[in-house]
Amino acid sequence: MKITKVIEETKSISSNIKNAYIDFSKMTISLVAVCSDIKRNGKPLIGYGFNSNGRYGQGHLIRDRFFPRLLEANSKEILNEEETNFDPIKMWDIMMKNEKPGGHGERSVAVGTIDMAIWDLVSKIEKKPLFQMLAEKYGNGTVNRKVFVYAAGGYYWPDQGIQGLTDEMKKYLDLGYSVVKKKIGGASLSEDCARIEAVLKVLGPNDKLAVDANGKFDLQTAIKYGKALSNYDLFWYEEPGDPLDFELHKQLGNFYSGSLATGENLFSVYDARNLIRYAGMRKEKDWLQFDCALSYGLVEYLKIIKMLKEYNWDISRCIPHGGHQMSLAIAAGLGLGGNESYPDLFQPYGGFPDGVKVENSIVTLPEIEGIGFEGKSDLYSIMKNMTT
Repeated sequence: MKITKVIEETKSISSNIKNAYIDFSKMTISLVAVCSDIKRNGKPLIGYGFNSNGRYGQGHLIRDRFFPRLLEANSKEILNEEETNFDPIKMWDIMMKNEKPGGHGERSVAVGTIDMAIWDLVSKIEKKPLFQMLAEKYGNGTVNRKVFVYAAGGYYWPDQGIQGLTDEMKKYLDLGYSVVKKKIGGASLSEDCARIEAVLKVLGPNDKLAVDANGKFDLQTAIKYGKALSNYDLFWYEEPGDPLDFELHKQLGNFYSGSLATGENLFSVYDARNLIRYAGMRKEKDWLQFDCALSYGLVEYLKIIKMLKEYNWDISRCIPHGGHQMSLAIAAGLGLGGNESYPDLFQPYGGFPDGVKVENSIVTLPEIEGIGFEGKSDLYSIMKNMTT
């Protein structure tokens, strides 16, 4: 049992949208395939993965640093004790050999991308959906296949205007979402409030709006926005300041009593722990958005979950960033609070397997081996082309 080859292709997910901090005109992702010598129906089993949007593809790091370490390892170094499957934790350790602690940045994205493909492969070898395997090995054995999702959108489009924004949000509501999200901080406060009020008018009595500043504000601006946002009943106020400015988050909590959300740009268990220790996050109302595809993968995410439990956090307060099926599987298998979703953007990498419908912001995961990429025809056609 061995890894025969590993492949990376850098793909464009560019668009002319903007948030408060960046535009996506040159945005890329890395798509990877980890190929094994195990055959089923005459074809080798392959695991696939990719990184989340917002962080560029990491082809150089993946191809030149982390792939070679996996390929150079002998079989016993990467197999489980029974030698019946690959061991994701051992493989993670091999990828991280000779890597100094700290400086997580882009390295964590590269490793997280490969890690996704490894877990996809391992659960296929087990002949189980990843969520089932996770529930059995790391959870309580029970899978909740019904997962909460919200629709992320509301970016700053050229010439979209208020009418275009509300039309976009109506579309998400019609698709079955009851929680939608829009961007703030890319316009003036008064303009952002006008956009918020326009969206609120099209929401039903059981619908909610979340807003996301993408880390744009300094403390005074975050407080200014917080006071204005207090006039609305929002689902959350997301990433008001720099993700590592824990004091800003702590101070903001004195001025904004609603729910805060952050964590998508923290890439290790150590950064996550510092957030819990020093940012004044409130267990009963705030949300944690760590994204395994950006933060060294599920191996590191399991460490984050362990840390959260040590600090008496309910992991149902975790709703990961990224909108990919990997986090959906983790949510179903380990009991997270849900997952982000992109109904229109960053396709075909976001979304759900074909035929999966959103009902009152809930999706029901189908019974597909691995992460479930094979059930999403537009995505799987691209993945399959990598190895043919």
